[in-house]
Formats: sequence, structure tokens, C-alpha cells
Amino acid sequence: MFPYHDENATQRTPIDTIAIIALNVGMWLLVQGAGAMLPLARSVCNLGLIPGELTGRLLPGADFPMGEGLICVTDPGPQISHLVTSMFLHGSWMHLLGNMWFLWLFGNNIEDSMTRVRFVLFYLLSGLAAAALQVVMNPGSVVPMVGASGAISGVMGGYLVLYPRVRVFAMVPIGFMLQSVALPAWMMLVYWAFLQFLSGVTTIGAEGGGVAFWAHIGGFAAGVVLVKAFARRDHIAGHSTHQWQPRHARWR
Repeated sequence: MFPYHDENATQRTPIDTIAIIALNVGMWLLVQGAGAMLPLARSVCNLGLIPGELTGRLLPGADFPMGEGLICVTDPGPQISHLVTSMFLHGSWMHLLGNMWFLWLFGNNIEDSMTRVRFVLFYLLSGLAAAALQVVMNPGSVVPMVGASGAISGVMGGYLVLYPRVRVFAMVPIGFMLQSVALPAWMMLVYWAFLQFLSGVTTIGAEGGGVAFWAHIGGFAAGVVLVKAFARRDHIAGHSTHQWQPRHARWR
């Protein structure tokens, strides 16, 4: 299913969410060459998180093919800064656009529940927790890991805790047609988390490019655990006065 709208109106302009989206897009265009092969491969190799490099399981000089004639070689040392830089890199246009759409859909409401500074900290801690679990599950991997999805999973976990009954509208393929359905947030998010867990279990030990499912699980769990410590009751109470009514009569 593809969510496209929720009925949880924001009360403030989501400045931090917009800034994070702009930073991700800026990195994609200026650092990663908008997906051009050489700058994309160079950015993923030099700024992405390589689990085996971080844990010391790989000796300097271990390599991973990045495409025709391109090889990523590990550097000496754990490259701790890549825990953060990897959160703002992506592997393709679809990777970037999908992540930014989910961040916009769920992030504006989570930012609204916190102060600006708290939201940035919550986002970064969720991303670090996501990376940590992915590294724990595959500590010797030489495959670079990039993407904002771990941190965004934390945002989704926070949304599950704060706004479980808010309706989220999604497009669902039924046969050859796309049908719009409205589901409570808890149903959609629990279903999504279950799929990540199932996929993670079935790909344990797998090497090569792909989706970092354990990063999604780690970020989601961190969001569930941390959100109450970062959210402000008065901000959440302001949302409840909206009663989360649908904006369009056809959904009533």
C-alpha cells in the first residue's frame, strides 16, 4: 500500500522536516551527482556506513564491487562519522523520493509534538539506533549502507505511539485497479513493521545490495521507545482538539 494523506493537521510550519528534506535533496544533487554513476559510487563508498569497517571485522583494503569497473575499498579505522553521513545519502531517485515522501507524511506531525531541537535529536537518535541494529545483525558486512529510512522509521514508530487512531489514506492495488482506503495509523504501521521484521528474518546473513530491513526495525523500535521522552504534552493536546476530522466530505 502507498499512503498519501493523513487527517492529522499540523499547527506549526514543519521547518525542521522541510530542512531535513532539503538537506537530503541537496546531498543527492550536489554530492551524489543526482545518481550519475561515478559521484554516486564515490559518495556511497566514502560516506556510507560499512558495518565491517565500523566493527573492525574487515581489514583495510577489503573491497566491494560498486558497478562496472568500480570497487569500494575500506579505509583504516572505524569511520564513526559515517553513522551520520550515511543518513543523508541515497542509492537512487526512487530511494530518495520514497523516503522523503514518508518523512513528509509522518514527520510534520511528530515535529509538531516536540520543540524544533527535540525533533532533530529524536530523528538523529532514531537513525543511529537503526544503524546500530543493522551492524549488530551483520557486523562483518562490506556492503555500504545509505539512506534516511532508519531515521524515518523512528518517526513512524513515534507516530504509532502518539497518533494510533488517526486515519491514513492509502492507495492499494486490487486486481488491475488502485483503490483508496482509509486505515487507522496503528493498523498500517504495525503491518509495515511486521513486514520489515519478516523480511529481516528471512535475509539474515545475506550479503549484497538490498534493503537494510534491520535498520528499519531498529529505527522503528527506537521511535516507539523514545517519543514520549521528547514529545510535549501541551503540543499533543493541541492536536487532540482537532479531533482528526477528515478534510473531504466523501470520506465521512
